Amino acid sequence: MILENVSVKPDTRNHKGFFVLEASYKLVNIDGNGWALICIDDHVCHYVDPDDLAMPKDWQAAPQTANA
Repeated sequence: MILENVSVKPDTRNHKGFFVLEASYKLVNIDGNGWALICIDDHVCHYVDPDDLAMPKDWQAAPQTANA
């Protein structure tokens, strides 16, 4: 899953506790441990809490299906 133009909410911290620059990122992946990998470019990436992401306005979440 790659989404362009994902922003972070104010005061977002990465998995090490450091503040993340409020900017436009590319959402690369959400791993099995619950961290979202976001990148500004090919060299600067951060793991953040997915709840701290602001998705683009035109983004639609995949419909949730009930487990039978």
